[in-house]
Formats: sequence, structure tokens, C-alpha cells
Amino acid sequence: MRWSWKIGRLAGINVFMHATFLLLIAFIVIVYWVQGHNVYTTLWGVLFVLAIFVCIVLHELGHALTARRYGIRTRDIVLLPIGGVARLERMPDNPLEELRVALAGPAVNVVIAAALFGMLAAAGSVPTLGDFFNIALSGGHFLTRLMAVNVWLVGFNLLPAFPMDGGRVLRALLATRMEYTEATQAAAHVGQAMALLFGLFGLIYDPFLLFIALFVWMGAEAEAAMVQMRTSLGGIPVQRVMLTNFRTLSPDDTLDVAVEHILAGWQQDFPVVFGDHVLGVLTREDLMKALAQKGTDVHVRDAMQRDFKVVDSHDMLEKAVVSLRECGCRSLPVLHNGSLVGMLTMENVGEFIMIQKALGHAQRLPPAVRPERSSGLSNLP
Repeated sequence: MRWSWKIGRLAGINVFMHATFLLLIAFIVIVYWVQGHNVYTTLWGVLFVLAIFVCIVLHELGHALTARRYGIRTRDIVLLPIGGVARLERMPDNPLEELRVALAGPAVNVVIAAALFGMLAAAGSVPTLGDFFNIALSGGHFLTRLMAVNVWLVGFNLLPAFPMDGGRVLRALLATRMEYTEATQAAAHVGQAMALLFGLFGLIYDPFLLFIALFVWMGAEAEAAMVQMRTSLGGIPVQRVMLTNFRTLSPDDTLDVAVEHILAGWQQDFPVVFGDHVLGVLTREDLMKALAQKGTDVHVRDAMQRDFKVVDSHDMLEKAVVSLRECGCRSLPVLHNGSLVGMLTMENVGEFIMIQKALGHAQRLPPAVRPERSSGLSNLP
């Protein structure tokens, strides 16, 4: 994520702190200072908040390590003012595996709370029920408050507010009874309903809940869209979607040839080829940078990217889209037996999905109102 700084590495997973996290620390400092004008109390307040986020990191690590058991890599863990995010490459396709991954985070908080309870009980300071409902910003026993916060983290994360942990638990349970996409849509609707409740309570009681509401609403919508896209792309080879009408460049071409191609058509990135073999890719950004520095007389080979990703024409489209996202590329060359046969872009993938949805809608219409398919569409996949 942008504006994030690496602060450590746990179990082979990088942990980042987002810049906005500093705003939370500044807010805590101000609140504690206004309450007591005491440096010692303020430092303990900051330490308490940092201890909570240590528990949150361990919570996210629980998700990550459980996902690793199923061969799913975690890109990183990012700390935000509203909590932490373990960015898994994907969620397990098996509902029971997703259920275990979703429950692993809250389970870590249960273990932390139980360990703290045991430590307090051993020290003769058994927490009371009131300790769980009166978590003051200042005052009270440090470990007692930390234990209570972990209990609340368990309860809050298990609310069915998709894509939070409880929402993923709901989706996993629904997926055992219905198709995965339908389960995701149902969980997303429940999550957005919860977001509305968060927003309502935020307006009345705590403005911080408005941020939670926005996160849940947008997250549920994005998750549902992503699963819908994965379903649409499942089992589709790249060769059915790739662009076959595109321009290439030679490494000995000058940049004015690339400029002419850009002005003459839609293409923004160009494979640089020798025969049928791809030697590099000239992106629009690299072209503009070279033009600004050296003009149009530069050869393409001096401006192209030599380290680039490709996909095979027989690769599944879902895998190719992941490659597009991971490299941040606008397009990828498509090879067949080592030779260039096409280009894959996210724009063309999006158009393919829209065409498939439109055709699917037409097929669901009653025969009396179903439009005839024109000859131009008869050969579409």
C-alpha cells in the first residue's frame, strides 16, 4: 500500500505501518495530555495503544499462517488507524478452509485474553465483569485493560460485517449450502447492512464508527465484484480474450515510430520483437520519459523494459489477471511456444466480461422476448 513504511518482519511476512497510523498516535497523545498534562501518563497511554496493535498484528498473523497451510501466500500486514489488514493473495476456495482462516485471527485474541487472565489470576487480581465494560483511556490496571480489549476484539471481529472476519465466516457457512458467488453476494448485502448500522451509531455516539462503516461498505462491494469477476473468468484460456490486432516495434526503431503508433491508434504499450521473439516492452511512461530526456532520435532498445512478464496463450485468464495486477502492468505479451501471438489488457478483459454478462442475460430471457443473435455475435466465446 502507498504511504506505508516497513517496521518489521514476522514469519517471513513484512509488516508495514501506514502513514495515517501516526495520526492515531498523535490523537492519543493529545487526549492523554489534555486529561492530565502529565508526560508519564501520556507515555503509558501511547504504550497501551501500541500494545493493542501488537495484539492486532498477532491477530493478522494468525490469518496469514493458517492461510499458508493451504498454500496461500500473504503479501504483507499493514497497520491502519482502524486496525490491521493481512493482504492474502486470495482466500481458500474450500468453504471449510476459509472458515478456519477467518476464525484463526479471533482465536489468537482468545488465546491472548486467556493468557492475560491467567497471569492476573495468578497474581491475585482476578478481573471482574465490570472490567470488561469500563475500559478507560487512562487509569486501571494495564494488563486488565489489555485483556478486556482482546475480548472486545473477538466480539467485534466476529460481527457478520463482510469482509471482516465474521462476514467471511458467514460467507464460508453460506457457501456450504449455495454457490460461492451467491454466498458472497448474500454476505456482502449483510455486510453493507451492518455498515449502515455502524454509520447510524457513528452519527449518534462515536464518529470513529463512520470510518468503520465506510471501510465495511467499500470492502463488501469490492469483494463481491472481485468474486464475480473470478467466476466470469474461470476456465477461460487467455487465447480467447487476447488482442490479436496490435502493433510491434523493432529494437532498432527510433522513438518517433512509437509516437506515430500511439497517435494513430489505441495502443499504449508495445512489444519490442526480433522476428516472433519478444525482447522487451516499451510502455507509454518509458516512452514519455525518454522523449523528455533525449528526444525522438533514441532507439527503442535504449528505452524499453528488458525485465517484463509474459503469459502463455493456454494459461487460464484468472491467473493472467493476477499477473497483471501483481506487476502493475497495463498489458502483457501473450506467447505460444515462445512466439508472440497476442496482447492481454485489463480493458479487453473487462469488455469480455461485459459481453459474457450481456449474452447470459439474453439467454435467461423467455423465448418470446429473447432477441435473435446477429451473425456478428455468433462466433463469440
